[in-house]
Amino acid sequence: MYRIQVEKGNIYQVENNGEFPVVNEQLLHWDLLQIAHGRYHILVANQTFNAEVVKADYQAKSFTFRINNRIYHLAAKDRFDLLLEKMGMGNAAGHKINDLKAPMPGLILGVNVSEGQQVKKGDTLLILEAMKMENVLKASADATIKSVKVQKGDRVEKNAILIVFA
Repeated sequence: MYRIQVEKGNIYQVENNGEFPVVNEQLLHWDLLQIAHGRYHILVANQTFNAEVVKADYQAKSFTFRINNRIYHLAAKDRFDLLLEKMGMGNAAGHKINDLKAPMPGLILGVNVSEGQQVKKGDTLLILEAMKMENVLKASADATIKSVKVQKGDRVEKNAILIVFA
């Protein structure tokens, strides 16, 4: 499931249900035809739309579309973003952080960085097993690793400091 916000206004719940998406619990019957890379022709409820993907930032899950010559900015949140938001960590990626804390108790399955290493936004820092799932914790911004406080096999509690940034 995704929650999509359009232009800091309307919010839609969208689920992939095979051929047709479900939007706000309503099955959306549409015909979608790709006419070129990033350009589409859409038919919904006897209305036609020409759509073009102007900009797509998959890491930030933000998109800009031109639909019938009008620009729309969308921000999407997937189930993991919604879980972090529910845990009170929804805005953490937008702020400069000094350290990475465990979002939940778990087991460190792997550490992909070392002290002094430069990381880019989106780089995998470590893998935390929690709630029977492997959670890949990524850098929320470009940074330098000051110190790594955990190693593979460590058990950590919620809010334990895992990595300190310079």
